[in-house]
Amino acid sequence: MNKSLVSADAIRAMFASAMSDMYQAEAPQYCAMKALVADINRQTLANDPQLERRLAESGELERLDVERHGAIRVGTAEELSTLRRLFAVMGMAPVGYYDLSVAGIPVHSTAFRPIGENALRASPFRIFTSLLRPDLISDVKAREIATKILVQRDIFTPRCLELIDLFERRGFDDEEAREFVVEAAKTFRWNGQATVSSKVYQKLYARHPLLADIVCFKGPHINHLTLHALDIDGAHHAMAARGLSPKSIVEGPPRRRCPILLRQTSFKARPEPVEFIEEDGRRVPGAHAARFGEIEQRGAALTAEGRALYDKLLAETQSAVPLAADGANAQAFNEELARRFTKFPDDYETLRREKLAFFRYSADPRARAGEPMFPLSLDDLLRTRALRAEPILYEDFLPVSAAGIFRSNLGEQGGEEFSADADRHAFEAALGAPVLDEIAIYEEAETQSLAASLKAVGLESVASLQPAKSADAHIGAADASHN
Repeated sequence: MNKSLVSADAIRAMFASAMSDMYQAEAPQYCAMKALVADINRQTLANDPQLERRLAESGELERLDVERHGAIRVGTAEELSTLRRLFAVMGMAPVGYYDLSVAGIPVHSTAFRPIGENALRASPFRIFTSLLRPDLISDVKAREIATKILVQRDIFTPRCLELIDLFERRGFDDEEAREFVVEAAKTFRWNGQATVSSKVYQKLYARHPLLADIVCFKGPHINHLTLHALDIDGAHHAMAARGLSPKSIVEGPPRRRCPILLRQTSFKARPEPVEFIEEDGRRVPGAHAARFGEIEQRGAALTAEGRALYDKLLAETQSAVPLAADGANAQAFNEELARRFTKFPDDYETLRREKLAFFRYSADPRARAGEPMFPLSLDDLLRTRALRAEPILYEDFLPVSAAGIFRSNLGEQGGEEFSADADRHAFEAALGAPVLDEIAIYEEAETQSLAASLKAVGLESVASLQPAKSADAHIGAADASHN
């Protein structure tokens, strides 16, 4: 009799739970932040019964305490390629290419995440994964040291590799799935023993703190987990009161009535004790800061036009009021950000009509279009409530925000700066597969939901759509209003 196979969604949920338990045991500050976010969420729900009702109807209420993502950094193409196979066991595919060299970070990244509404509903956990780019390190000696160290390590247990091979042949039964989660989790645990001397660590750290973090330890320890806050601004302000050291700003768009994309904040990493192995064999104490806790709040996924407008307004803000490294001018930056983003529509209907955001459509099961005397438009169907449109939640990341989080938690000094130098081809070669296009994923979700909804009300297609105002008009308006 064949054993039943465990679904990728179930394995991912088990893995997310294991990561949460492990990180809470390793990082006590994260436990404090988890309690803080739970308090903020309870207060927000108490003050907004409608929000609580919407979350309950969508199934989100019961998942408020579930971590939404973690992040790791790896050093070699072989490590990244094997991680792709490991995450595939959990139904997580590489989505998006992120070039962090634009912010002086010598890595490029992708997000391994579930695809599709049902998979995300089952477990939204994802891992933002960065690969070191030695080609961006100008110090030849430091680059040679890093390369030599990285090729000698193996970040996966032998049993973990055996189980990945087994899964690719036939899948897992329940016992094998649980064993896999245990073995996979070992890849990402913290180990306070460095694999190098204090001298090597300091040399690499001087080139860039992230270089030392990736190279000098046994594996890609989880550097943060992320909780979902219903009021990220409230949580951000509450961190300082509870003895946590928050970033100077909330990364991403300003606070809005209709949230878009992703907003993030975190407490800064604190030095943790580590042990270095000196060349004479002595073990000497030291410290390393890399691990922290993060909070996120997600909004509507934007179309290519919406992203272009977002990127333009953000760039204008950064040009007008460059954020100081120590965040001393955070208030001025936030005020300028809010002022610039008045040019970005802040109601869902306008976002839909202007094709600035993606929407998921659903049909009223009681509605039938019948035989119209004139061509129906999508607006007609929405106005008569035959169809409903809800914004599709953004499931991915923002390069500038990701880089900002990195910089604030590895020291504001970068050691050396790097010119923007994206190399998606090299990243995909290391990965062993192409990364998926997040915009195409959202577009397909919108298209499929509309087609299914039209069929449900007895239509094969919408004969006439309201022509969308070009997003270029918003961008032009932004240009005209700011010198």
